[in-house]
Amino acid sequence: MSEKNTGLSAVVALVAVFTLAVTFIIIGAISEELKGALGIDNSQIGTMVMLFFLTNVVVQLVVGPLVDKFGHKPIAVVGFVVTALSMLLLAYAPSFAVALISCVLLGVGAMSLNTVGNTLIPVVLFGGKDPARASNLGNAFFGLGYVLTPLIFVFFLKSLGLSYSTTLTIIALVVLVFLILALIARYPQVSTGFELSMAVKLLTEGAVLIAAIALFAYISLEITMATWIKPLMTELYKSVGASSPVAKAGVVLSLFGVAMMVGRFLSSLVRNLTAIGTKVIAAMSLISVVTILVLSRTKSPGLAIAVIILTGLAFAPIFPTIVGVTFAKFEQQLYGSVFGIIFAVGLLGGTFIPKLIGSVSVGRTVQESMPIAALMAAILFVIALFIGKVKGPAQVEEG
Repeated sequence: MSEKNTGLSAVVALVAVFTLAVTFIIIGAISEELKGALGIDNSQIGTMVMLFFLTNVVVQLVVGPLVDKFGHKPIAVVGFVVTALSMLLLAYAPSFAVALISCVLLGVGAMSLNTVGNTLIPVVLFGGKDPARASNLGNAFFGLGYVLTPLIFVFFLKSLGLSYSTTLTIIALVVLVFLILALIARYPQVSTGFELSMAVKLLTEGAVLIAAIALFAYISLEITMATWIKPLMTELYKSVGASSPVAKAGVVLSLFGVAMMVGRFLSSLVRNLTAIGTKVIAAMSLISVVTILVLSRTKSPGLAIAVIILTGLAFAPIFPTIVGVTFAKFEQQLYGSVFGIIFAVGLLGGTFIPKLIGSVSVGRTVQESMPIAALMAAILFVIALFIGKVKGPAQVEEG
């Protein structure tokens, strides 16, 4: 394969995780607009997020082995096509029921892109020799998606006066441009002789199980922030009588994305990150406990913004480092299946914890529900203390 073709497959991997970020944050980014257009409340927004992630769980378990069996290209094509269609359906949904259908399709597209991006990145970056570092650099583009999506809606809705439906349509068209790249790229062959029994056997591997539990805790945190930062900051801005509270809250959500993006670019500069990855995960989890507790108590929008940014910086290296440290314990031909299992379990956290926070906030405030997220960060800290002690097959063979 030529370097040009390899480079193009790397671009596809990066835009795949970028688009994944858009799917993860899109409901939170337009939550206030959806509530007004469809006549729904925070609990129903939480239901949309829950359905999206329940779909993700099922699809992720299927797509992981499919990548190992058939390669990246067909899954990438499906991912970009279905994601674009789901956004168009959400853009013009006439009812809450139709919006729920769009969430299901969004889940299918998201997990296809998720698996393509996160299994391809450790292979095409840094020669496949430092998967944690590669995953951090690649997932910086996930942070970029977190940055641009809320800003796009603030700019298009507030400055240009466009509807959220028109803005979603424009984003869908950009996703179709990414589809063209996926169609013309050539991909490295990362699996040989894969059988479904290999994926099933991974369910008993301790290294897979502990990584899955860690992602359960982490993804619940990231999706909680992506979904509820905007409503929480809207509450705080309204409490102090600020003008344009919804627009300002959208900017804060983007700042969270900026922090995650910058944090991942910085962590990708650390050589041999895989070797010190477990210490990084534990330290960042502990910082997150403190910042989320402060966020749950402050009445100052300014302080809330500061701790949201710090939380984004702390969150930044956790997911890609968990993935990279875990990949280092297995052969490359199993990356898709390993990722499918640990991410599917992780998605359960993103499915139920944000929904729980939304339900608890009904009749109260989102801010009062945030200690639930702090508890998840504390659980992640405890898990991180044990991740490095559990070896995988590749490490046993090397030992």
